[in-house]
Amino acid sequence: MLILIMFVSLVVMIAMHVPIAVALAISAVIGLLIDEGVSSLVVVALDMFDGATKFSLIAIPMFVLAGAIMNATGITRRLINFVAALIGFVRGGLAMVNVGVSLFFAEISGSAVADVAAMGSVMIPEMKKRGYPAPFAAAITSSSASLAIIIPPSIPMILYAVSAETSVEQLFVAGFVPGMIGGLGLMGVAYWFARRYDFPIEQAFQLKTLRETFWEAAPTFLLPIIILGGIFGGFVTATEAAGLAVLAAVGIGIYYREVDLKQLKDAMLDGGMQTAVVMLLVAASVLMGGLLTRAQMPQELAAWILSITDNKYLILLFLNFFFLIIGFFLHSAAAIILVVPIIIPLIQAAGIDPIHFGLVVTLNLAIGQQTPPVASVLITACSIAKANIWDVSKVNIYFIGVLLTVLLMCTYIPAIPMFLVEVFYR
Repeated sequence: MLILIMFVSLVVMIAMHVPIAVALAISAVIGLLIDEGVSSLVVVALDMFDGATKFSLIAIPMFVLAGAIMNATGITRRLINFVAALIGFVRGGLAMVNVGVSLFFAEISGSAVADVAAMGSVMIPEMKKRGYPAPFAAAITSSSASLAIIIPPSIPMILYAVSAETSVEQLFVAGFVPGMIGGLGLMGVAYWFARRYDFPIEQAFQLKTLRETFWEAAPTFLLPIIILGGIFGGFVTATEAAGLAVLAAVGIGIYYREVDLKQLKDAMLDGGMQTAVVMLLVAASVLMGGLLTRAQMPQELAAWILSITDNKYLILLFLNFFFLIIGFFLHSAAAIILVVPIIIPLIQAAGIDPIHFGLVVTLNLAIGQQTPPVASVLITACSIAKANIWDVSKVNIYFIGVLLTVLLMCTYIPAIPMFLVEVFYR
């Protein structure tokens, strides 16, 4: 009865357009009043503060800031020029450039929305000018941005690690191989579209141009070396790597002597608001999580599902459907914070590695960013492309197919995400 009351109150408030974080906190307070009485409200503020000040969460604003600095200092533009010189000679090469740059940019920002906003504002108008249909330009930009959140660093992975009390670094390592496989898959679909609809060849391959753009972009390549090398090598934690990414982006920006202060200010303000929303969600989830844990709700759910089946692959199939469905209606941060603490006891009881499951969750929610009605990343791409969301979705279904294939591979062939984890940590 308690869970039903809390769930109904949460749904009613969300239907009234109350922000999810606020609705979650109010539902938790209602549950506390019913189950534990007025005296339990004394520590609400302290619990919320404690939940939002975990060390791992500091990485979120740091990675967002690093991405903002990249855009404001010309780093992103130089990177695009290099990738265009490298693969622009292929038919539909600009679409492949879009994927390649998106994967690289994600190694600094960790956010799919930040990725599509930053890269889309450059790549989508350029693709339209070169003759690519607007729905295709929006679809490839949107899907590559969502795929990129499984490549380290990743804000959803940080939130999952905090919620599941597992290693951020190992999650980052687990996402690297699936991200590369997915990137190649997206490029393959883009090439198929290019051949079918006769998309243009951007430029002839010229070794001189490649060499010039490489040396111009060379300092940019230090960023993933610093972030991934530091994490993989065990020299820094994910949070410390985020701080190093900011310092490195500032240093490279100073080297280029090119700073767009207005763009930097706008990006920092947007990043600050995005971080504030996530932190409020985390703080509210502490109240809900603590109440559910004391009421033994996650353990009861685990026992009920295990009474039906103890086959971990069937359990993973069930959870894949579950996360795909909630991905239609919730942003990835809200879905992780609301659901993961409840699911973790089931994962542990079924013998599923929490790192493996973390990647499965992240991929599911990446797909959710592409499926209306929420579809935060897809909507952002459509807005930039000035394209109808349903026209874009008709094209995007092919790219979503790639994401689903990567999801199934990672779910049922655990060696794909876990190979590097075993090499570096076990």
